[in-house]
Amino acid sequence: MTTGDRRYFLDVRRSARGLAWEHRLDPRGENVALAIAQSHGIPDIVARVLAGRGVAQDEAERFLAPTIRDLLPDPATLTDMETAASRLADAVTRGEKVAIFGDYDVDGASSSAMMKRFLAHYGVAAEIYIPDRIFEGYGPNPAAMRELVERGASLIVTVDCGTNSAEAIAAANGAGAEVVVLDHHQVGGDLPPAVAVVNPNREDDLSRQGHLCAAGVVFLALVQTVKELRRRPGAQPPPDLLSMLDLVALGTVCDVVPLVGVNRAFVVKGLVAARQMKTPGLAALARVSRIGEPLNPYHLGFLIGPRINAGGRIGNAALGSNLLAGDDPVEAASIAETLDRLNTERQDMETVMLAEARAEADAELMAGEGPAVLVTASERWHPGIVGLIASRLKDHARRPTFAIAFDPNGKGTGSGRSIPGFDLGKLVREAVAEGLLVKGGGHAMAAGITVERGRLGPLRAFFEERSAEAVTRLRDAESLKVDAALSADGATLTLFDALETAGPFGSGHPTPVMAMPRHRLADARIVGNGHVRAELRSQTGARLEAIAFRAAETDLGTFLFNNRGATIHLAGTLSVNHWNGNKRMQLRILDAASV
Repeated sequence: MTTGDRRYFLDVRRSARGLAWEHRLDPRGENVALAIAQSHGIPDIVARVLAGRGVAQDEAERFLAPTIRDLLPDPATLTDMETAASRLADAVTRGEKVAIFGDYDVDGASSSAMMKRFLAHYGVAAEIYIPDRIFEGYGPNPAAMRELVERGASLIVTVDCGTNSAEAIAAANGAGAEVVVLDHHQVGGDLPPAVAVVNPNREDDLSRQGHLCAAGVVFLALVQTVKELRRRPGAQPPPDLLSMLDLVALGTVCDVVPLVGVNRAFVVKGLVAARQMKTPGLAALARVSRIGEPLNPYHLGFLIGPRINAGGRIGNAALGSNLLAGDDPVEAASIAETLDRLNTERQDMETVMLAEARAEADAELMAGEGPAVLVTASERWHPGIVGLIASRLKDHARRPTFAIAFDPNGKGTGSGRSIPGFDLGKLVREAVAEGLLVKGGGHAMAAGITVERGRLGPLRAFFEERSAEAVTRLRDAESLKVDAALSADGATLTLFDALETAGPFGSGHPTPVMAMPRHRLADARIVGNGHVRAELRSQTGARLEAIAFRAAETDLGTFLFNNRGATIHLAGTLSVNHWNGNKRMQLRILDAASV
């Protein structure tokens, strides 16, 4: 049904989660989908998915078979790339000692490991340095840079950081080393005094590759460095760069950058490499994650990635990068087991912190509509986990959210997550300019801040003043975009495989959402850590397993429990449940609504 400019799917105007369901395709998109299906012999539902993601009729066939050859941009189009590659080639030919300064997240670990593997191929001594999240904060710091020079580094390569670290890079220069920056974060001021700053998000970069994560930028830098080395006398055979695509895929998925352009090819081809399990660290992580099927983006983002991140959050920040850079299977197994244990500890801490944060948030939300930007804080929270809390609360409250951990001295380390359409990084930079934050930065969907407790009240007021109108407008317009209708009868493994050809799905290329009209909710019960497992029956009696993750104490969970035995509409994404060698279709429930 259509009202004004909105086309409601199944006429759902307010679901269990308070959302309207809308057709992803407008009438023009419907025509494109029909043309794709007819001209390429693609199943109708796959054609709808392609059209819903902006794929034109003449692009469909190439889109379904992405290749690195077709989609890899010329690395030299990135500003400073040729200079960076020349300096890296110099380090190789001279046999210099190189230090790799990386970030403590998955993208940083993947990028650091790739650079070390590349240099090791040429016999170049390189060490990875990952700062401690709590004691050193994000990015290069002067003391660490000087220490790396003292240990013999004549070249420092920063990966997934460095763009906004002018003071630290000046310190490295002063100590006698040169610096090459390979980064993708937004620029917050003047560029640092590095030999080269390769960042597709520089204002003077015209490459149009701003969607790359750091691992993607590093991969391009290695491609360009190989080109440079080949031009020099006595060049050695280069490493197999395509074998490193498993690490590029890992960084790309876990940094939640848009899966468009070459990023999509990175993930498609990177998964092919990852499934061969030739990187010992990745293979060890797959084993401790108990993954019993071919690796897919879900495994990278939700099973392997969190274990790598656990080292940076509550353990040794360098564990992840050392694991991915190493070649010893025994050492890899040991590090992977340590990360698995740390991840379990992180999960336990997160459960306690999230309960406290939810209680604080709900108290504010029950008082009315609540603040436009939700800010929660505690002296009992671990600063390495506040980003996870902010993400969970953002989903719960459907508004930008910050979670802040204060130390005994009243200094708060916080992390924020945003909703689509609201630039949280811009808001944070404005708060820094107003003197409300000690420091802060980020991008549209995520940000980090440091704040004094005495400024928390004024900060909340500032966020409200600058955000209320925009956030209210975005929340009012929020909807669940549905790609197609499906019944339990049609949810087959054959359909799933066909849909997968339009993947991989993720940021910027969303997983197809299917509406299941008029299905009986045969069962709904709590399993695991607050998940709701359900069983659906179609009008013909066909059965489909379903699960709503972390929904037990949400409006969606309450709706499901209250509608056991009833006929309802559901919406979700299709997945395959692998168990004891068998494969069964499953619906991951995103929402539900009354008939």
